[in-house]
Amino acid sequence: MISAEILCIGDELLIGQVINSNAAWMGRELGLVGIRVMRHTAIADEKKEIISALDEAILRADIVLITGGLGPTRDDITKHTLAEYFNSKLIFNEQAFENVVRLFSLRGRQVPETGKSQADLPEVCTPIYNELGTAPGMWFEKDGKVIVSMPGVPHEMQGMMTGRVIPELKKKFKTPKIIHKTILTQGVGESIIAERIADWEDNLPPYMKLAYLPATGMVRLRLSAMGSQERLEREVDEKLEQVIPLIAEYIYGYGEEKLEEIIGRLLVQQGKTLAIAESCSGGYVSHLVTSVAGSSAYYRGSVIPYANDLKQSILHITPAHFTTVGAVSEEVAREMALHVKALFKSDYAISTTGIAGPAGATPEKQVGTVWIGIATPDEVITRKVLLGNNRLRVIEVTGITALNMLRKELLKKA
Repeated sequence: MISAEILCIGDELLIGQVINSNAAWMGRELGLVGIRVMRHTAIADEKKEIISALDEAILRADIVLITGGLGPTRDDITKHTLAEYFNSKLIFNEQAFENVVRLFSLRGRQVPETGKSQADLPEVCTPIYNELGTAPGMWFEKDGKVIVSMPGVPHEMQGMMTGRVIPELKKKFKTPKIIHKTILTQGVGESIIAERIADWEDNLPPYMKLAYLPATGMVRLRLSAMGSQERLEREVDEKLEQVIPLIAEYIYGYGEEKLEEIIGRLLVQQGKTLAIAESCSGGYVSHLVTSVAGSSAYYRGSVIPYANDLKQSILHITPAHFTTVGAVSEEVAREMALHVKALFKSDYAISTTGIAGPAGATPEKQVGTVWIGIATPDEVITRKVLLGNNRLRVIEVTGITALNMLRKELLKKA
């Protein structure tokens, strides 16, 4: 097993001003080529902290990947710290400077004095030229270990990793074959899934590992296998074939698929259209649907009648419902779905009405109570869900649940 550690430098990461998305992206990409990330650490912009973290990482890992602190300002000290760490002086690199000039000229600007310093690199490093920014990366080797420093700007780091760093690491280290296969589930928590598949999981071979990856409203099951066997991928597929029937009712997709993409594909295949009426979800379902390129082929439109008077005037909801069963009810969800389907002349429709919170609860209806309606060409399906008291989570899980309900109805017609 080839191991790696990731060191992300920047005070902004430690105070929560910037989310450390680099470590997640790098871990995923390294895992795909058989390099296992054992640890990632966020470090302050302080020389002693960087050196201490680097000392420890080199002892533990074959590869140390560093991001951040390569800009031209005084708080960017990574390059100077690495030069000192490797007992090297900074020298001017002509090719790196040409790249800086090129980028500034594209913006119609002259290179400032601070920009010229971007071309100063430790003499002992192998430069990694940055086509997307002014800060070059640096490749060092020490006692069989590889240390790579890259910019903290995500798209610049990703360009270096995919274009140069990962291909070079694969050449230098003999990495094992690694396979990841993911099952996507919705509608039940990880503990229930774990109970259902406990016997299957207990009988996995030692070179296979199952990970439970819960997210808002869903759980991903990632089966990973590592080794050099030629049959590895077939063995993983065989294991998946065994577990799928145990949780089939909760599975909505595989790999990196998104529910909204699956919905779009099914609608296109069937030549059907969709309209949406949202109250408590405030447009979130529509956002998911329209985030898919090409959604204009099947998405007709939406209304968001948040206020009850608009539910009446736009969607013609029966007025008596608001005084008898209330806006958060099966009756209102049903009529919203039916009437928006008629309004937009669509084949299918989604409706949502609920109490996102934190206020709005009644003795009969707690915060997080949501009714969802799905109007099909033949009928209306409704479902009540209780989603807790976190407002944002209520909105997001409502959207995911509604899309999954629609997916199941579309599959009936497939």
